Amino acid sequence: MSVHEETRLRPVTSRQNSLVKDLRKAFTQSEPTSSGYIAIEGSRMIEEAIRSGLRFQAVFFSESGKAHANRLLPQFADQVETILLPDEVFTSAVATETPQGVAALVKFKTFSLPEILDGPLDDLLMIGLAGVQDPGNVGTILRSAEAFSARAVLLGEKTAGHFNAKAVRASAGSVFRQPLMRVELRPAVAELKQRGVRVVATSSHKGRPIDQLDLTGPLALIIGNEGAGVPSDVLAQADELMTISHSPRVESLNAGIAASIVLYEAARQRKASGHLNIGTASPHQ
Repeated sequence: MSVHEETRLRPVTSRQNSLVKDLRKAFTQSEPTSSGYIAIEGSRMIEEAIRSGLRFQAVFFSESGKAHANRLLPQFADQVETILLPDEVFTSAVATETPQGVAALVKFKTFSLPEILDGPLDDLLMIGLAGVQDPGNVGTILRSAEAFSARAVLLGEKTAGHFNAKAVRASAGSVFRQPLMRVELRPAVAELKQRGVRVVATSSHKGRPIDQLDLTGPLALIIGNEGAGVPSDVLAQADELMTISHSPRVESLNAGIAASIVLYEAARQRKASGHLNIGTASPHQ
């Protein structure tokens, strides 16, 4: 570590430091701080946030994780606070039981539905989540949405927050780049339909098999709660219902898996029709 980088690390020993308190509160509540910053943890997540062009307020290193500073510090502008914490203070503020020793406060990009709908609608693909309560599933869906070129993800009522540390980890960085927004699903679906976007909702017991549906053109896919499915009032708004055929020995599919399947099928059809260009990527990327 260079002398400049060493001196950039400001030692803080108090758990009551305002930035440490912000970090702890952001992790505990899975919500932004009063200044609008979100807590993230781990060197890979922080590198993804840098790559995604997010704004950093502060980066925290533990004494035992100080080695991460060698690689990460040169990537931050001088106005970003870089703080060195005793291990016990760092551990008290972060979400994991065995932390890597680096965490940060970052500001996510914000989007609105009118902003998303201002673009060309011919190839629009969106996915809406109706009460998907497991944050790991939400993160998986965000990752699949980016992988299969969905323009946006709508987080409906009772859906787990994308700021949740588990959702952020499961997204593998997609949460930093994928346009997403909190909405009331019924009025959002009504607005989509008014703009000529076809709405197709998943159903476990009725509807057409996914491979028999046309999933090209302006389209919003609605995925429901892991147990209860899409609420009946939202199902009633849908232009069409779809099912995913599977063995009767399995009652239903995990919401993250179901969403990934329908996004893949929509992308496959769009690629076949010449309206989507998706390369081949490693499953580990």
